[in-house]
Amino acid sequence: QVQLVESGGGLVQAGGSLRLSCAASGRTFSTYRMAWFRRAPGEEREFVAAITWTGGSTNYADSVKGRFSISRDIVKNTVYLQMNSLKPEDTAVYYCAAGPTLGPRRYDYWGQGTQVTVSS
Repeated sequence: QVQLVESGGGLVQAGGSLRLSCAASGRTFSTYRMAWFRRAPGEEREFVAAITWTGGSTNYADSVKGRFSISRDIVKNTVYLQMNSLKPEDTAVYYCAAGPTLGPRRYDYWGQGTQVTVSS
């Protein structure tokens, strides 16, 4: 059974940093893309960042470029989202997701989410 378990959320002041972790288990992710999404109160879920498990190719939403960095540890089967220069508008529940690298973009597996709150 595939599991994605997020951790690392919390309350931080504007300008601060947090690092989210996503521990992945239950299958081999070598042909998968791992991603972070977020959903703010009253808003639609939005893409934040993604990384291919093999090769480590990354892409980011424009709103987080230069502030957030996604990475993965193949040995630990964990994906990270380093968030710097946080803003109140980054407040959201952050979700880890996994989907196949090839074919139409989709995400088959989702974590339960971790809350990030940025105070002004």
